[in-house]
Amino acid sequence: MDLPAYTKQQLALRNGQDKPQIWVAYKGLIYDMTDSRLWRNGKHYEHWAGQDLTDELPDAPHTEAVFEKFTPIAKLVKPGSF
Repeated sequence: MDLPAYTKQQLALRNGQDKPQIWVAYKGLIYDMTDSRLWRNGKHYEHWAGQDLTDELPDAPHTEAVFEKFTPIAKLVKPGSF
């Protein structure tokens, strides 16, 4: 599957506030959490949408298996990789 690519700046706008979409990134993939009841208003406990949560997952009460419930919608590109 060929996914579109977004920068961290583009991801940051999908925080449920600036734009209605609620997206988060994990391990280079972007997931749409807009329909998840756990991400209301772009916030999930102490985490905010529009961010790469890879480094924050070890502190979560769940494992990365939680992302298996969601389909990746895009790739997160590193600066300068275009």
